[in-house]
Amino acid sequence: MKILVTGAGGVLGQAFQAIQGDYPQHNFTFWRSVDCNLLNDAWSLRLTVGDVAPEAIIHLAAVSGGVGLSAKHPATLLRDNTRMTLNVLDVALACDVAKVIMSLSSGMYPANAPLPLRESSMHDGYPHESNYAYAFAKRLIDPAIRAYRSEYGLNVIGLIPNGMFGEGDNFNLDDCNMVAALIRRFHAARHTKDSVTVWGDGTPLREFTYAKDMARAYMWALENYDGADCLNVGTTEERSVAEIAGMIATMVGIYPERITFDASKPSGPLRKNTDNSKFLALSGFSYTPFLEGLRRTIKWYGETYRDAPELIRTGPKVRDN
Repeated sequence: MKILVTGAGGVLGQAFQAIQGDYPQHNFTFWRSVDCNLLNDAWSLRLTVGDVAPEAIIHLAAVSGGVGLSAKHPATLLRDNTRMTLNVLDVALACDVAKVIMSLSSGMYPANAPLPLRESSMHDGYPHESNYAYAFAKRLIDPAIRAYRSEYGLNVIGLIPNGMFGEGDNFNLDDCNMVAALIRRFHAARHTKDSVTVWGDGTPLREFTYAKDMARAYMWALENYDGADCLNVGTTEERSVAEIAGMIATMVGIYPERITFDASKPSGPLRKNTDNSKFLALSGFSYTPFLEGLRRTIKWYGETYRDAPELIRTGPKVRDN
């Protein structure tokens, strides 16, 4: 099968490139924004996608970033992510693409949704105010899937990843995820005796899925799932912020005692765990333990920092594609 993957520069897109050799029956084409601007009108995109002639599209590209970006550019996040969603679906129709995978986000769930977060609660309340525009753009994918399936018979499915980490991640301290930020900060402090401060009291629990696992979950869905219902596909293994910080410190050679927690800073929600039971019942999928995925990521970071530091992405994560 010829598969077009958008968003090839993000951590999940990088993971797809790393595992493609495990799927020799498929032929992958990877696009970043420099290869094709998905915000172009659908007619222009039709010509570009037609040159690839994919049988499947895995849509990972997104305009995304940290809280600062969400606060300054909510209209951009809402407009551009929605435009890309509809453009990809229209182009898939025009080019007779057999199957499309769309990516939602566990960050779209209502701020007061009951835990664990289930797919059925996706539209049952307002998302967190700090990220409402991106959240609504991602939620819109659910009715878009149902509408394009109903009117056009397009085989399009939706997958909901949670937090991700792994080799090739973005390590920009202003808007990268917690795991990437701590890896960079602890690695930079490994030859000093200074304490390293982590915001909050360290008690919140977080789920982080190893990006190569997420890519394999997507591949399972590509080959085996054709349902209209969106699926949570991330791990449900939870670790506290303090545990994660301690693991990273130890792996980079810093005594965990050097970590200080600043309880005057916001800790965030105590939990925001997801329910992946539907996906597991269908797939029987197993995830890399967080500790092992972390070990691989830190090993990659250390070796890349030593041998080719220019390959470590530290630029603003405005468009993760």
